[in-house]
Amino acid sequence: MATLSIFLPLILLIFLPVSISQTSSNNARDCNGVFITYDYTSGFPIPPNVLASDSNNQAYNFRSTLTILNNSPDELKSWRVFVGFQHREFLVSASHAVLADGATLPGDVGNVTVFAGFPITDLKSAVQTAGDVNQMQARIELVGTQYGVASPAAPLPSSISLANDGFLCPPSTSQGNSTQVCCLKDSSAKSNTATYEEIQPRQGGDLTIMFDVTSSSESNYWAKVTISNNNHTSRLDNWRLSWEWMRDEFIYSMKGAYPTIVDTGDCIFGKQGEYYKGMDFSKALNCDKRPTIIDLPLDKTNDTTLGMVPFCCRNGTILPPFMDASKSKSAFVMQVYKMSPDLNISAIHPPQNWKINGTYSPGYICGPPVRVSPSLFPNPAGLSSDTAAVASWQVICNISSSTFKKTKCCVSFSAFFNNSVVPCNTCACGCNASPSNMCSATEPVLLLPPEALLVPFDNRTEMAKEFNRRRDLPNPLPCGDNCGVSINWHLLSDFTGGWTARVTLFNWGDTDIVDWFAAVQLDKAIKGFEKGYSFNGTIMPDTNNTIFIQGFSGLNYLLAERRGDNPRKDPPVPGTQQSVISFTKKTTPGVDVGGGDGFPSKVYFNGEECSLPVILPSGSNRKVPLASSAFSLLLIMPVLMVLQLSL
Repeated sequence: MATLSIFLPLILLIFLPVSISQTSSNNARDCNGVFITYDYTSGFPIPPNVLASDSNNQAYNFRSTLTILNNSPDELKSWRVFVGFQHREFLVSASHAVLADGATLPGDVGNVTVFAGFPITDLKSAVQTAGDVNQMQARIELVGTQYGVASPAAPLPSSISLANDGFLCPPSTSQGNSTQVCCLKDSSAKSNTATYEEIQPRQGGDLTIMFDVTSSSESNYWAKVTISNNNHTSRLDNWRLSWEWMRDEFIYSMKGAYPTIVDTGDCIFGKQGEYYKGMDFSKALNCDKRPTIIDLPLDKTNDTTLGMVPFCCRNGTILPPFMDASKSKSAFVMQVYKMSPDLNISAIHPPQNWKINGTYSPGYICGPPVRVSPSLFPNPAGLSSDTAAVASWQVICNISSSTFKKTKCCVSFSAFFNNSVVPCNTCACGCNASPSNMCSATEPVLLLPPEALLVPFDNRTEMAKEFNRRRDLPNPLPCGDNCGVSINWHLLSDFTGGWTARVTLFNWGDTDIVDWFAAVQLDKAIKGFEKGYSFNGTIMPDTNNTIFIQGFSGLNYLLAERRGDNPRKDPPVPGTQQSVISFTKKTTPGVDVGGGDGFPSKVYFNGEECSLPVILPSGSNRKVPLASSAFSLLLIMPVLMVLQLSL
């Protein structure tokens, strides 16, 4: 008996893994869909060592295996798997996969993480391979760092699931060192069956990138890259596009765009230089594993060496298609040289881990390139036929709320029935991490007189004190909004048959804003929209609550802030544009204009959502016709506009 007690733990250690493995194997056989397992294999503590009282911050190496087995009757195209890491994991490497959002490794994967297959993106079915598991399965070896989970506990994810459309996954289950789930085809989902092998239907997204190979030889190929904006309220300015070469490719030449750094050192001293011994690498452009590409200026559009590519050379500006479809794309072509073992005409592998951003642009998360039907291009000889690409891949990028940058615009509210303005929120566009004692980052804004909107925040102090002299003022006073662009929405009139609003744009920055646009969301009053007078206003398609506003042709410039006429005593003057917008009540009976329905619930400027006031002007029970509205700002703004145009 004593002998048995000695060897019992050893017996359990020997047979327990086999039991778990057999259970997993049985579950896999019972799954007629996609069977996914996450197995924690090993780990150990790594420096720095922390005190026992701070064990949650002790770092540990971990090694795990993610397995995707396709037991479904159909081929699984472009597999993607979600892993809900929950222990502040920092992933160092992942074999045979990339991060679907375009991020590179090593990197933080402590939140939502989706893996995509690379270089093998598709998993065959058992029927197609006579049960060859090597073609049905992908095994991803993961190595990284996690925090706080010491042996014998296993740092398992909170959940795992298949991220492909058309599948339903129940909650994953965990036992010991393993988590698993069986995902089945959703019978109600529309079929995404490709028309022929490896080709998938094209998908929609906020932004799409096409990688079209237009010609190919044994050692190199030409590719056209086209960036298309499909979102009606977003834009890119000074776009920067990057990707990661996975097979030692390098860029030899390019038209329509250019790398931020021209550097071929990695080729000269690397394997590329050893193979292409006769090549003059001084004529090549870039050998970085992750190059960054930027657009060319307008004056290069017809340059025979660098330009002459449709949709190229616009200083990196891509507008919404609703604003100008001809300016909603950007394109360039490049010559790419390959390396062994891809030195044959058909060996073409698109780069992975795509990223795109801009100066005044939302944050995008891009998926992996997906093989689609070859793109068609107009015949270069001008014939009525089209020319097909050799091969095409599509990258889908969507705006992510988690990647939105700090806003750069804010909105103030005012109305004919109140002599004060509700200004932009305190620190609407951010404040210093440690604001000085000169202002408070948490104190709510003070109401202002209308004329205060016409001067920079630093020049409003005395106006604010005088206007609020009858109340106890905080000390220190609230900080400014720190926004480069502010928008005043003024309720101009409210009468029996309709109402009007006046929109004024202020540019406090030092750069002119070209091709500006704004989108105003009015949840209950939009059906009464009639027209804009000094702006072009249109109700956006596919929405029932948003007005798209832009300047008329030739007048779509919002000039930068300029110095006052007498800089020693006059404050700087912002660039401005202004228009009245009219509404009827015939189609919106019961609309409470002054009570809130006449104020926007969201405002976007150049694709960025602006900060809105938290309160509305009070005293909305008064109604006046348009002719009797005598708001002082209306008298002042035309003067500013005349001064601005005369510069």
